[in-house]
Amino acid sequence: MAYLLLYVDDIILTASSDELRQSIISLLSSEFAMKDLGLLSYFLGIAVTHHTIGLFLSQKKYAAEIIDRAGMSSCKPSPTPVDTKPKLGATTSTPFADPSLYRSLAGALQYLTFTRPDITYAVEQVYLFIHDPRDEHMHALKRIVRYLQGTLEYGLHLYSSSTTNLVSYTDADWGGCPDTRHSTSG
Repeated sequence: MAYLLLYVDDIILTASSDELRQSIISLLSSEFAMKDLGLLSYFLGIAVTHHTIGLFLSQKKYAAEIIDRAGMSSCKPSPTPVDTKPKLGATTSTPFADPSLYRSLAGALQYLTFTRPDITYAVEQVYLFIHDPRDEHMHALKRIVRYLQGTLEYGLHLYSSSTTNLVSYTDADWGGCPDTRHSTSG
């Protein structure tokens, strides 16, 4: 088994055996000019730390840049990324004064979810309103940023597992959307 990730002119290659990896590198080198940079340490803003049991992927620097871009470098951290009580609605408050800032921050947060699954639900909730952001949506976005302030060290641990089954969990709140009364899940 081999995995090859190609982004423009950068390649990440991993394989189930060193022989297979070397064979693929040899084949690719016969067609393209290549340089082996060794163990992966940084790719597309994701820092990779190697451990004996696996890898740790982190976007700490990127998260800090988002906090700076939001103008919240000295904010107090929030213990959670989302307020569990109120639901965000499409038109329940006044339009946010700078929609381009909202869109920029929401997009940056969405990219951060690659290594931060803990913020995925909250980010998707604010991303729902990217077309017409309101003040309450920006407050929700800022809560995510405050949560990041206190969790900059978080990331994604990858390690081998003998489990071959896919396990998933879901939660639904029947009629939870305040605008459409449709069910939402997370």
